[in-house]
Amino acid sequence: MPKLQTRSVQAHGLDAFLAVRRRTEELASPLSPEDQTVQSMPDASPTKWHLAHTAWFFETFILKPHAKGYRAFDPAFEYLFNSYYEAVGPRHPRPQRGMITRPGVEEVLAYRRHVTAAMSDFLGSDHAAHDLVELGLHHEQQHQELILMDIKHALSLNPLRPAYRAARSPAVQSSEALAWREFEGGLVETGHDGQGFAFDNEAPRHRSWLDAFAIATRPVNCGEYLAFIDDGGYRRAEFWLSAGWECVNGRGWEAPLYWEQRGGTWHVFTLSGLEPLDPSRPVCHVSAFEATAFAKWAGKRLPREAEWETAAGVLQGRGEVWEWTASPYVAYPGYREAPGAIGEYNGKFMASQMVLRGGCSATPDGHIRPTYRNFFPPDARWMFGGIRLAEDLR
Repeated sequence: MPKLQTRSVQAHGLDAFLAVRRRTEELASPLSPEDQTVQSMPDASPTKWHLAHTAWFFETFILKPHAKGYRAFDPAFEYLFNSYYEAVGPRHPRPQRGMITRPGVEEVLAYRRHVTAAMSDFLGSDHAAHDLVELGLHHEQQHQELILMDIKHALSLNPLRPAYRAARSPAVQSSEALAWREFEGGLVETGHDGQGFAFDNEAPRHRSWLDAFAIATRPVNCGEYLAFIDDGGYRRAEFWLSAGWECVNGRGWEAPLYWEQRGGTWHVFTLSGLEPLDPSRPVCHVSAFEATAFAKWAGKRLPREAEWETAAGVLQGRGEVWEWTASPYVAYPGYREAPGAIGEYNGKFMASQMVLRGGCSATPDGHIRPTYRNFFPPDARWMFGGIRLAEDLR
């Protein structure tokens, strides 16, 4: 979870708070109550849960301890919509969030209105600004991206392939030839420098030694990945890590998630429904196993996260897809997890996960920065994960 910063809430203000809250509800507005209740897999959460959980955060960490006279909307919601398993009472595991049919969507929205009104009074009072508000805003922006990730997966399982939204104008294309930027390496500093907001896992700033390397100027596109498929990439064990090869065979992988053939032509399920594959768009919804296999097939490798961060200022297409790195998700030297529930978000996941960098088309504006460390298990594919290649210079 984010590091508590010295910047005050007034640096954001009530308008910024309300804008983030409105945006979350706008993302949910195209969805029916049925859409918002379904949970399509254990790692995803229903839209309704995201709506309630982001209200729970402000109620639990700001209003209850700091807003004099605040009355909870419903004491049971503290148990239903928290994000840690050690709540008082029986265990409420994450895979069962979709079983919470009650409260319904309208009551959850009423809960949000209750919390938003109380937070508006809190921010408008003479009470000292609390940096947890800034933390809560960035936390809610994380869940805005998760809403899109999770509902895309849920809608993809519907045989009618319904669209979440109307088709948008084409994204930035990646049809230009793959080019490379070279870096001499040496001793570099990476990690957040303490200016502005950062999650706690982005710090502290520290030194790393890099050997000379080159990194691709843009992400791998669908046409390039299709060449890997056509060359038997999913049938050739020599490209795959052992655990990745088990996934390929055990789960029947033949292409990235959401790719399917119709009439001998590849299509991709998008938030706008099923569309013909555009070879110039960045490949998306691949696992770290697939990214690593493609890189090996191409005679390259994935960048290490210190390399990626060092090169971030000159990378084209940064922010189109999250980009897998070759780095495991571990603590930086000197990292200290915040005490209590506020610090359990990032620290407890520092095992068996891989780091992604850069952001994606679903990441909210203002939520992308070069030091941001996303992380998922290496077999995860439902987030917007893509590939950028790197290589050693000898």
